[in-house]
Amino acid sequence: MNIYFVSIFFLLICLSVVTFIVYWSWLNGISPMPTSSKAKKTLLKALPPGVRGNVYELGSGWGTLVFPLATHYPYSRIIGHETSPIPYLVSKMWLVISRAPNVTLKRQSFHCVRLDDASLIVCYLYPKAMSQLRLKFEDELKPGTWIVSNTFAIPGWAPETIVEVEDLYRTKIYLYQIKAETKTTKTNPDKTT
Repeated sequence: MNIYFVSIFFLLICLSVVTFIVYWSWLNGISPMPTSSKAKKTLLKALPPGVRGNVYELGSGWGTLVFPLATHYPYSRIIGHETSPIPYLVSKMWLVISRAPNVTLKRQSFHCVRLDDASLIVCYLYPKAMSQLRLKFEDELKPGTWIVSNTFAIPGWAPETIVEVEDLYRTKIYLYQIKAETKTTKTNPDKTT
């Protein structure tokens, strides 16, 4: 009899978790998809060297990239933003286990955060979010700030570098750096940097 109730309880928890993930995926416009191991390895190799200061991961999901970023940039503060509660809680558990002193996780929309103190921004989002972020980047980021995007380019911007992942989809990693001219693109949205 007890095993029956335990099974039902476990099933209800699993259904609740799945429902939560589906709801937040619908709300955010994308599911919390972790970066594949090949894309993560390629992205980490492509990161600009010597970055100091704040490194933001926008949409940090399950934490599969935020902790490697913390290892890659041990002298930087790594700030992950995630709104979906289940991936956020999983990454918070990883934070307790890993005790990464330079990682801060926030359950907060990155649209509501000023990014003017960023030295590097890393993201794996979707086309609509990249279009919205383009305006935010142009408005808030200082010259010299790096942006690294997994899979999705910033519309209208020419990347410094495109690195192709050796995977089935030939995934692309886009590297951008804010130039002084980028600030002028707000008045001329067709201009690329």
